[in-house]
Amino acid sequence: MNQLTMINETTPINIPHHTYKRECRYTRGINIPLADIERILYGMSDDALHYFEFHNIAKEIKQGTLLNGYTGLANIISDYYKNEKNIEIPELTNGRDFYVKIV
Repeated sequence: MNQLTMINETTPINIPHHTYKRECRYTRGINIPLADIERILYGMSDDALHYFEFHNIAKEIKQGTLLNGYTGLANIISDYYKNEKNIEIPELTNGRDFYVKIV
């Protein structure tokens, strides 16, 4: 099985969280291709998509966008890569905060 690795930042990445009206600081993240994040979002249930929008309101889904990660999204991304691409991301689902960069 292939692996996709987390990026550990030496300087924290700040990403606006419009719902909380503050910036979130992340010291780790993951790069996901645009086509994959589009498929991930398309496959989400309505409840999961609403929760994604809660954390990422006003974020365009395009290359270069930085998204706020959360536990539910970590599990969805992990399941997608495991089931669709036979790739594991063991560090993603450990409960620590992360960002997603669309590449």
